[in-house]
This record gives sequence, structure tokens and C-alpha cells, in this order.
Amino acid sequence: MNVKFVERKVKVSEELKAYTVKKCEKLDRYFGQEADAQVTYSILRGQHTVEITVTHKNMYFRAEEQTSDMYASVDGAVDSIDRQIQKNKTRLSKRMRQDSFAKAMPISPVVEDEPDEEFEVVRVKELDVKPMTVEDAIMQMNLLSHEFFFFINSDENGKYCVVYRRKSGGYGMLISKE
Repeated sequence: MNVKFVERKVKVSEELKAYTVKKCEKLDRYFGQEADAQVTYSILRGQHTVEITVTHKNMYFRAEEQTSDMYASVDGAVDSIDRQIQKNKTRLSKRMRQDSFAKAMPISPVVEDEPDEEFEVVRVKELDVKPMTVEDAIMQMNLLSHEFFFFINSDENGKYCVVYRRKSGGYGMLISKE
């Protein structure tokens, strides 16, 4: 696994980077060497945050952990990605390494006893998507008390966009490539 590090408002030691690489190598049994991981370290209000994003064959696995210790945050984020894979192992087995689930792996009984979760669409809604500015879309989202809003961005040459409310405050925007 190729690991890339990003440090936001914090300088991390080489020992922590080596520890992170060692922990991320636990995930190699699923991905092999062709996966890429980006690890972002940050400290905000005394909380050590580690965000790990693993990319493998156009699939993304992301986990974020916040604790009072950076090493514990690394452990929690790697374990969270491991749990995501275990929870969806039947769906993921076709897209990952052929032998990634063949080896006997320690699986917690809680994950083993869970039935496979079905991805059931419970509601479909058609929308009249209209061109508008980002400010208009945020205002419309707030008026509707929604967490996100889908629109055509008139400032971006008619690209499809989604604005959303971030947990840490502020807003985010997703823009389509085409």
C-alpha cells in the first residue's frame, strides 16, 4: 500500500508515520500493493484527528477518528475501515483481491451475526433541477431545512452540483466533472 501523509497545523514525528504505515499494512490483505492511502493529521481544540482515505480500483474507503492521542486516533481509523470492509464483505469480495477473505481472519461475533444489509431504495423523488448560483442554492437548502441541495450551477457552465452542510460548520460543494 502506498501511503501519503498530509499534516494540517501539526508536525508529526517519523515514529508516528512509521506506526501509521505499519497499521495501514493490516489492510493489505484486502487490497494488496495496488491501493493508495492518504493519511491526514490535524489537531483542533486539543483533539488529535486522523483521517484515512484508501483508494482501490475506483472505490474509496474513508474513516476519521478523533481522540486525545494521535496513536489512538490512527488505531481507531484503521479499525473503522476494517469494520467497513467486514460489514460489506460479500459485496466487496468481487471487487477486491480474490483471496482477501479466504484467510482465517479474526472477526468479532457482532459482525459475524449481522445479516447482510440490503441497499433498499425506500423513496424516489423527481426534481426540477434549475440553474442557480451557489448562494441561491445554499439559501434554498436553508429554507427547506435540508442537509444538502442538488442544483445546476450557473457559475460553473451548467455543471451539476450539490451543496451540503458540514458537521464542523460551513458548507461544502460537490461539482460534477462533466
